[in-house]
Amino acid sequence: MGHFNSIIGQSPTLDSLIRSAKMVAATDVTVLLKGETGTGKEVFANAIQKESTRADKAFITLNCAALPESLIESELFGHKKGSFTGATSSTQGLFQAADGGTLFLDEINSLPVSIQAKLLRFLESGECLAVGEVKPYIVDVRVIAAANYDLLRQVDEGNFRRDLYYRLDVVPLELPPLSKRTEDIEHLITHFLKLIATTHAIEPPKFSKPTLKILKEYPWPGNIRELRNLCERLSILLAGKVIEPEHLPGQFVTSITHIKSEAFALPENGIELESLEADLIHQALARTNGNRSKSAKLLGLTRDTLLYRMQKHGFTTTDK
Repeated sequence: MGHFNSIIGQSPTLDSLIRSAKMVAATDVTVLLKGETGTGKEVFANAIQKESTRADKAFITLNCAALPESLIESELFGHKKGSFTGATSSTQGLFQAADGGTLFLDEINSLPVSIQAKLLRFLESGECLAVGEVKPYIVDVRVIAAANYDLLRQVDEGNFRRDLYYRLDVVPLELPPLSKRTEDIEHLITHFLKLIATTHAIEPPKFSKPTLKILKEYPWPGNIRELRNLCERLSILLAGKVIEPEHLPGQFVTSITHIKSEAFALPENGIELESLEADLIHQALARTNGNRSKSAKLLGLTRDTLLYRMQKHGFTTTDK
């Protein structure tokens, strides 16, 4: 099933998700893609549609957050001529346009409550009602929905119908945040650099090992989309160059410094730094049976710096 091969990564989480998505694609069931913004929900929706029995039929996408409430109902279900000011002719909605095919409702968490009832009616009976009409029409449309918000929390807050939630949540596919699949970061970078180099006809940059280490430790609040944007920015500004940590935008270095600074919490009443340093050197030497090189590595120092500090604290520095 080739269309899932376009999804980049080899982490166990992603593998298991692709296996589920392939099984879902082969059926006609309603799908709900859950995940943070930028995790690739639209990519999955496309792959599911291309592997479905409706692959050669219409595939229509609507971002539910992109339209005002007054327009979204007629956009989805159509409207009768004269049903509201400006409705100069009867217009079919996206459900009619997608008849026989697939409708992808992105950011379904933004769908107004008033329209949620009409979507539920369609999912239960296949019936749609155009704005201003009294007689419903029936269409055959598979719905794939995506939500970047905790929908169940929205249900509890009263902003999303519980019955619609359970009707959509037949087969939920949870897309992991990028921070939970860090082993895929290098694969994604390679893919994006190649893609961007071809698009802009430029030589791709290379990422140094220290830079890749920082990128793997960064929390990626914007997920894959944020990684792609970073790759594009660096490809254009530093085409053909080696990307070192100092080339990364400020938030990357700040974020890593913050993570590292939390590794040791300074006690309320303070510490005696000299004796702590001596104690840590003593522990490192004990753990490595007195091996200077291994002890230096444990402490993140060069061997020469360790020897200097051992002398400073009065340790014996017989070579080992």
